[in-house]
Amino acid sequence: MKTILHKFVELIPDTLEEGILYISIEYGTALHKCACGCGKEVVTPLAPDGWELTYNGKTVSLSPSIGNWNFDCNSHYWIRKSEIRWARIWSDSKINETRKVKSIKEKKHVKKKSVKSVILGLVGRKSKRK
Repeated sequence: MKTILHKFVELIPDTLEEGILYISIEYGTALHKCACGCGKEVVTPLAPDGWELTYNGKTVSLSPSIGNWNFDCNSHYWIRKSEIRWARIWSDSKINETRKVKSIKEKKHVKKKSVKSVILGLVGRKSKRK
């Protein structure tokens, strides 16, 4: 099984090395070169509506899976305990279905965030009046 090393960094380097997952907690992002070897950079935003990073003191895992369907390679894999675990190939209809669900979730998250921002803004204004 192919493994991937990890480096916790403040800033992502200009050039990524093959086989290394660069993790910036400050910027909530993890990047690596595609596990298939095509050389494309894979960006995984760490957020409640993005990817979740697990670090056990020795290895890292990312969830959910990484589906590079915009790349020519169409690779699909998980990073589990610093190992690349290949997923089966998805059909175009499965990819499109997943994209639709993700889009709906993202819109709900943005809407919640917008409502929360308005509420916080109003609360902030009220406290300034006192």
